Amino acid sequence: MKRTTVALSAAALLLPLSACGGSAEAGSGSTVTVTVGYQSKTINTVTAGTLLRSLGYFEKQLDSLHDGHTYKVDWQDYATGAPITAQMTAGKIDIGSMGDFPLLLNAARGKQLGRPTHLVSVTGYNLRGGLNTIVTAPDSTLTSLKDLKGKKVSTSIGSAADGTLVRALRQAGIDPDKGISKLNQQPAVGASALSAGSVDALSQFVAWPGLLARQGKAKALYDGAQLNLPTFHGVTAREDFAQQHPAVLEAFLTAQARATDYLNGHPVAAAEKVAEATGLPAEVVYLYNGAHGIATFNPAITPQLVSALKQDVSVLKSAKLTGDIDVDAFVDDQYVKKALTTSYAKRLAASLPPAASEVWPKGSSRTLSYKSPKQLLAYVAAHQGGIRAAYVPDATTGTLWFADKAVWVADGDRLLPFVTPATARDYVSAHGGARTVSYREALERAS
Repeated sequence: MKRTTVALSAAALLLPLSACGGSAEAGSGSTVTVTVGYQSKTINTVTAGTLLRSLGYFEKQLDSLHDGHTYKVDWQDYATGAPITAQMTAGKIDIGSMGDFPLLLNAARGKQLGRPTHLVSVTGYNLRGGLNTIVTAPDSTLTSLKDLKGKKVSTSIGSAADGTLVRALRQAGIDPDKGISKLNQQPAVGASALSAGSVDALSQFVAWPGLLARQGKAKALYDGAQLNLPTFHGVTAREDFAQQHPAVLEAFLTAQARATDYLNGHPVAAAEKVAEATGLPAEVVYLYNGAHGIATFNPAITPQLVSALKQDVSVLKSAKLTGDIDVDAFVDDQYVKKALTTSYAKRLAASLPPAASEVWPKGSSRTLSYKSPKQLLAYVAAHQGGIRAAYVPDATTGTLWFADKAVWVADGDRLLPFVTPATARDYVSAHGGARTVSYREALERAS
């Protein structure tokens, strides 16, 4: 009878192994270890990592193969995509998940070392780029991107957040190489540096900006959605692994789709599961992964995301991180199409959920949605002390943010939230009579 386990027990070490993720091969080869690299705290990859692991869907799919093998899944957690790529090109990781820029570096490195990889599905995405944010210290005097000139900025070079920083600086007329002092740091190190005052700003991907804002350790300076360019995370697999074990890869992608459906159908429960596994506050997880969160989850590889990936190549080339990359050759949707059969076309054509404001009441397993931020504020004002979290979409970019961390503008009877002071200031400049107000005043106006 076939068994699937997550960790190798002492007894299992004596069993014959079949090489998948760098495991040894001996005897009959009836046991196959599949090694999955993921980023537990990069929470828009959870359908291929943290949430998928907690639900056990991949193991269950492997159990249903009935092909004479016993499967073991070795889940390996990393902070960024770079070490996953290193392990994949060494033949030690079979399947990995990472952001769009790391995916391209994965493609380039795999080809260079003769271990080609392929993008086989998508996890979470934001079509405007809202998954990446530049933040500053809460007491910082910086109010716009132009204020970063000559300042120290922490980011992870080669990451999607670094890509956002480079593009945003160029739009602001700042040379991303000479106009700032860039520090290449892991997200946690950069967060500590910001708190210590050794850097002026931090450009990072989920969930760091939201986490630091929630903790009162940072405030948003630049919303990545201002670029209006898609950013996403996806699943990559080694070509040799996919060819040798197509049924295993299809099982993974089927399981990922099931995890996606679970997240979309039970967003609060999914946020709680991810929070439990990562130690992140559930309120922060929900900001990104909730019903109207910053990330949209869909495994389909859409033409829009492929086009965005092609645009990303020029950014990496200009930073001398890679040369030309054949994106079309890197993308391989045959396995996800086969895994999802007729549902793939529906997922490919799926529309985005509408923007909405949400309140998460204390003690509730459900959130309440409101059509306008003012309606949300009225509820919050009437239930102060009973709110776990409140979320509102930026009036111009649609990026969801914590209501008490947003910059509020009063425009007549309307109360409008913005992620950053700069976007709020732009709105006020373009609308006579509009003015910024404090969160407290916004609550009073709505009540």
